[in-house]
Amino acid sequence: MNNLIVSQQFASNLTEEEISKAFSKALSEKSLVGPEDAALMFYDLSFLERRIRQMQDLFPSDTLHAIALKANPLVNMLAKTKALGAGVEVASFPELFLAEKAGFAPSAIVFDSPCKTRQEIEYALQAGISLNADSFDELDRIAELMNNISSESIIGLRVNPQAGTGSISSTSVGGVFSKFGIPLNDQRERILEYYLKYDWLQGIHLHTGSQGCPLPLLVEGIRRVMNLAEEVNESLLLNERQNRITTFDMGGGLPVSYQTGETVPTMEQYLQALRSACPGLFSGNFKLVTEFGRYIYANAGWVASKVEYVKKERDHHIVMTHVGADLFLRKCYNPADWHHRISVVDKDGNLKTGTAKCKYTVAGPLCFAGDILASGIELPMVEEGDYLLIHDAGAYTFGMWSRYNSRQMPAVLGYTTEDYSFETLKQRESRESLLDFWT
Repeated sequence: MNNLIVSQQFASNLTEEEISKAFSKALSEKSLVGPEDAALMFYDLSFLERRIRQMQDLFPSDTLHAIALKANPLVNMLAKTKALGAGVEVASFPELFLAEKAGFAPSAIVFDSPCKTRQEIEYALQAGISLNADSFDELDRIAELMNNISSESIIGLRVNPQAGTGSISSTSVGGVFSKFGIPLNDQRERILEYYLKYDWLQGIHLHTGSQGCPLPLLVEGIRRVMNLAEEVNESLLLNERQNRITTFDMGGGLPVSYQTGETVPTMEQYLQALRSACPGLFSGNFKLVTEFGRYIYANAGWVASKVEYVKKERDHHIVMTHVGADLFLRKCYNPADWHHRISVVDKDGNLKTGTAKCKYTVAGPLCFAGDILASGIELPMVEEGDYLLIHDAGAYTFGMWSRYNSRQMPAVLGYTTEDYSFETLKQRESRESLLDFWT
């Protein structure tokens, strides 16, 4: 274990000064940002690596950190996480295809879709890709296929811990009712029966929720399923079965900070709470799997969007900019639950300070009234040609891109803070590519 990394509490968010400096550096490279780049997404690759390395050092060394692909499906970014020793969790067959194209070995892929077809399951089993069944019916479907396949896949069952819900209903999946998994309290005996029934069933999986779920709730969900796993293994031993649950997939869900002054649990605090509540998890009897996504990507990414117009009304100003519900779908459609800090820089990337006398509404370019990034916020004076920097945008933004109004996807750039070297992770979408999509 790397004590230096474990003991060091690096910042959970990039500061506006750090982002402004990186953007200024990008603007100074004339071939990097063109006149058509009215919006750009950036990733601080140094921050991303620190976060992954810290997680790896805190968990047991044989843990598979299967980073949720849905949080960031960019293939070039997937290749970078692979190079850092991470695995990948996929929630659809096309995501599985992306993971393979990014170079992940079958043993580093976890397939979690709740709606797998027979063909998809067969492919995963033949390839040796780990998969978690979402229902008893899926387990029975796997059993039929296993009659004719000799598979090296680790097969698990997703269990809903029924531990409760967080403050955001759409990201809470561990309540009394959930579309995901088998409800623990309602189906405990039948779960035990299925582990006795199928000797190839050697994994168990859960996910309680993500943003909006407090640390005690996340830990309680894991504790309940941990107790179930130990009960299953005791039952298998008593019935003189040779198989055991040997893989424990705890999902992800650690919340991140989106607002200044917002307190969120650190990865160290998460591990301390788990070791206290679930010591059996770290006994060496289980290979651990994690599925963090937002925690890995969100705070590493940010967006720069050019200010096209400022509409000056009597008591407020409306900033018209080039990203909205196309990129920040959750924020615009559910503004009460999702937030992003916004900074203002001039045309050269220099940070603007102070506060204008009026308040601002930040509006996107799409043709519907809800395309609003922020309402009634205080910002420095915003002028045409400035840029808005939208913080903590690295997860569940580009991966949820909306095709409404056929806006072209912006370019995505990565950079390191050691020397501010930039690379293009994805080119700006061309009009020809957009035409191909709609043809």
